[in-house]
Parts: sequence; structure tokens; C-alpha cells
Amino acid sequence: MIAILDYGSGNLRSAERAFATASDNVFLTSDFNKAIEANGLVVPGVGAFSACMKGLNAIDGAHIIRKRKELERPTLGICIGMQILFSKGLEHSDGGAHDGVGIWEGEISRLNATILPHMGWNTVETKPNSTLFAGVEGESFYFVHSYAAKKEVGELTTWSTHNEKFVSAVEDGYVSATQFHPEKSGRAGLALIKNWVNSL
Repeated sequence: MIAILDYGSGNLRSAERAFATASDNVFLTSDFNKAIEANGLVVPGVGAFSACMKGLNAIDGAHIIRKRKELERPTLGICIGMQILFSKGLEHSDGGAHDGVGIWEGEISRLNATILPHMGWNTVETKPNSTLFAGVEGESFYFVHSYAAKKEVGELTTWSTHNEKFVSAVEDGYVSATQFHPEKSGRAGLALIKNWVNSL
């Protein structure tokens, strides 16, 4: 069972269709218990960090994610769904910072780039021991974002560059995440999704 967490953010149907290519049991839910009990939980996200956290907190989503980590049940964050796994987000913060879920310590800050958002296809610096990128080394993935993590976290950090280096994926035990949209990344994205599903 793959649950797509519905907290009012993200292209849920697109994510549902993409993950259905790797599993015959994919469903959308905002139910606490169903999200906890699923074999895998996908946390999508589109928009601003603070708005996504507001929607997530409305369904006790931060608790869901932390509880799944405690229970050793896999979770995958996508785009802003990755960013909110960090402790702080600076988007629309007026000098302060918005609290994230806090799975990883670190800030999500604006990319130091002349053209934003960073939108389109970009490569990633994969590592040979990656589960997510097995078989898609050297491929490009689809990004849409202006903010990113810039600090190495977890067991394995994957990097990309848009004027400066930023974190494009993290693999950390039972919690993984991608800054790019695998569901919009064609064959390589579907292969990455299959890799994650097969690891559950």
C-alpha cells in the first residue's frame, strides 16, 4: 500500500498515476491512521514552505511523518514535500524562519541564482551506493523551485547545481526525499519511483 498524503498541496493525481506504475495499491489520504499504516507514504508539495506547513499541520501531518520514522516505515518527500522535512524555511519569512517537520536539521534558503525559479531539466551527482538512483545514473530530472537545502544531511546526499550547489535528494534510512519531481521526470523519474517502491 502506497499512501499519497493529501494535505491540500501538490499535484496529487499526477503523483498517484506515477506511483501506480510501480504498485497496484496506491491511494490518496488525509487520514492519520491510514497514513501511518501504509507500507510507504509519499509527501508531495507545491507552493511556499509556510503554506505547505500550514496544510500539513491541519491534518497532523508532521506527527504522521515523525511517527512513521519512529516506527521505521518509509516516507518519501517530493519538492516542497522534501523542504518541509527540514527544521526551518526562509521563504516569505521577513527575516525570521518558519518551522518545518524537523527530520533533518537545516534551513531551506533562496538559491543564489540570476534566474529563478530554477525550472526545467537538470542533472544530479549520483553516488554508487544510492538506492533511488540505481540504473538512472547520469539522467536528468525535472525541477521547479527557488529555494533549497544547501547542507549535507542524512546517510546519503545527492547534489545538483543551479549557479550554486544545492541538495537534490536525500536518502536517510526510512526517510528519503527529492527536490525534483520524479512524477514529471519521464522514464528516469518512473524508474526512481520503482526503485523506492521496490525498497519497501
